[in-house]
Amino acid sequence: MNFNPTNQINVAPLIYDPRFHTFDSWASLMCEAFAGNQLEIPGPSTLWQSWAVGLKGIDLFNNSQVPDPYSFDNWDEWALNLRNNFSPNPQ
Repeated sequence: MNFNPTNQINVAPLIYDPRFHTFDSWASLMCEAFAGNQLEIPGPSTLWQSWAVGLKGIDLFNNSQVPDPYSFDNWDEWALNLRNNFSPNPQ
């Protein structure tokens, strides 16, 4: 079977639901999901907004759909907004 790149399916990236997570646990899940992109694994000195800028740099994302982390006071509000941008029917 020949691969034809024009037949690729447009699949939204997996964004975990941030509810009931700490930043560290949610960001760790995202690091695992996008391991090939070498996201910083969160640690005690990790600033969530700086980490979010790294996530925004992943080619898989349409950067226009990734909210500016510096427009949010809380990581979980930003992450939920991110998830809703990529999930047409978030639950």
